[in-house]
Formats: sequence, C-alpha cells, structure tokens
Amino acid sequence: MRVLLVDDHPLFRDGLRSLLQARGVQVVGEASDGQEALERAWQLRPDVVLMDITMPRMDGLEATRLIKARMPDVKVVILTVSDEDRMLFEAIKSGAQGYLLKNLRADEFFDLLSGIERGEAPITRRLASRILEEFAREPGGPSRPGTHDALTERERDVLRCVSQGASNREIAVMLRISENTVKYHMRNILEKLHLRNRAEVVAYAARRGWLPPERPPDSDPP
Repeated sequence: MRVLLVDDHPLFRDGLRSLLQARGVQVVGEASDGQEALERAWQLRPDVVLMDITMPRMDGLEATRLIKARMPDVKVVILTVSDEDRMLFEAIKSGAQGYLLKNLRADEFFDLLSGIERGEAPITRRLASRILEEFAREPGGPSRPGTHDALTERERDVLRCVSQGASNREIAVMLRISENTVKYHMRNILEKLHLRNRAEVVAYAARRGWLPPERPPDSDPP
C-alpha cells in the first residue's frame, strides 16, 4: 500500500511515518495542507491518502472533494482529532472512504486501515452507527421501485451485516460463507445501488429505512 500523509503538524507526520514504515506500509510523500495534498496526489498517485481536516490554505474536506473528482481511484481516509458529527458526515459526502480518529490504538488503526485493500471502509463501529443513525433521521423519499427488490436475499443479508459495521471476515463467519463470496455480493450491491463504497451503502440503506439500527450507537460491539 502506497500512502500519502497530509497533516499540518510535522511532528505528527514524523511519528505516523515511522509507525507506518515499521508495519511495512510505503509512505510515498507528505503534504502540510490541502493544496499541497492535491498537488502531491496528482504527482505521486498514491493508493491511499491519510488526510487531516483542519489545515491552512485548504482544509482536508475540500482537498478530498478535489482529489476524488480528479483521481477517483485514489482512496482518501480522514485521520483527525475531530469527533464532531458535522465533520464525519461531511467527510463521507465529500467522498472519503473512511474516517479514523487519532486517538485509536495502533493495532486498531492498522486493522481498520488494512481493510481498505479488501474493499472495506476504515471506520469504527461506533462511527458507523452514528452515520446510520443520522441518515435514518433525514427525510427521504421512498426507495425507487424495484431497486431494493433487485437485491437477492443473500445480498440483503450482507447489506444488513455491513450496516452493523462488520468486516468481510466477520460477515463471512456470520453468514457461513467465504470472504470471496462476501466480496462478490458487495460488488453486486454497489453495482445495483450505484454506490461507490461501504460507507455510502450504510447511509443509503439507512436513509431509505431499509435497515434501522439494531443496537444503540454507544453499545459495545458484540
């Protein structure tokens, strides 16, 4: 995985770069604000951009929107201290594939980050629950006729597990199928619903009232 680090604090970048390199992740470049991130992403074409939000010149949300518009294959994961719902939801709407907090333990951070190579959204279950809860409250029209019906029963099972924040591996165990089969169903879900990633799947399903939250947002994961 080739990673571009974007943060306006050099000391934080130094520490994160050392941590990533110690785990075998290739850090291809760094940037100290959103404008520089856009330029470096264009030059370096990283697989993943780890993006802070609050930065001078151009913030991380605007940079995410521009990077995704110009380089849709580049994955952007927000890495921030901000736990505000407004930032979380705006990041997802801007095209970010994940949203991680800087207070995560290293093992949890790398476990979530590595999931992006398996098509999973790097986001904790607690934040996924907040996304689901928020979009479930938004006024939304009824689903398009036939759209939900286009999903098979097994795809709906996978959709329900994704909405609970389960990884592909966890879904495979829950449904007693292989991880490759889970990936196959996820590809079909994304294609049929015209969505780009798992975070959008969660928001889309909740907004249409298909999948109400099954546990309180602050409850411990099973």
